[in-house]
This record gives sequence, C-alpha cells and structure tokens, in this order.
Amino acid sequence: MATTGNTNNDQGGNGSSGRVDVSTAMRGAAEQLSQLLQREPDSVSSLSATDDGWTAHVEVVEIEKIPDTTSVMASYRVNLDSQGQLVGYERIRRYSRGQVDR
Repeated sequence: MATTGNTNNDQGGNGSSGRVDVSTAMRGAAEQLSQLLQREPDSVSSLSATDDGWTAHVEVVEIEKIPDTTSVMASYRVNLDSQGQLVGYERIRRYSRGQVDR
C-alpha cells in the first residue's frame, strides 16, 4: 500500500476524505488504548479496514507474573474512525500468556 504525503496530517481532522494508512492506524490503536488503560500494549494482533475506519485487536499485559508465561493478558477490540481516532473499545478476552488457542 502506498503512503501519500498528507496521510499522517489527516489525523488532525483537516482532511475531508481519505483514510489513514495501515501503519498509522496500528500505531494509533495501540497508543490511544495505552493512554486510556495506563498500560503499555504488548502487540497489535490484527487490524482490518471497516466501512467507518479500522478495527484492531490489541494485546495488553494486565497482571505481570513470574515466570512471564503465567502473566494475565487481555485482548481488546479497538475501533478507530477513518482519521485514526479511537471511537470505542472493549475487552474481549483474558488469558494466560503461555496459553495457546486450539
């Protein structure tokens, strides 16, 4: 996907049509959720375009434990508008870091 010179400037709201690019949406989802939760995100496990913007799943360490594989993780669904601004989020899952999905 090509990035245009004004894509990052669209976050300020001065662009009337365009959608922020994938990397900007990914960073925005992680950074804005981090500010709300006061926790650093561990990773963005998925990101997809929607009619209204973007939906991301962001993984966050909720409870740190030793060993690290027993830490409690949470997966949050984060909704962004087309300009990359957070419009909603919800925790959709909690699990141990070492847990593997079937």
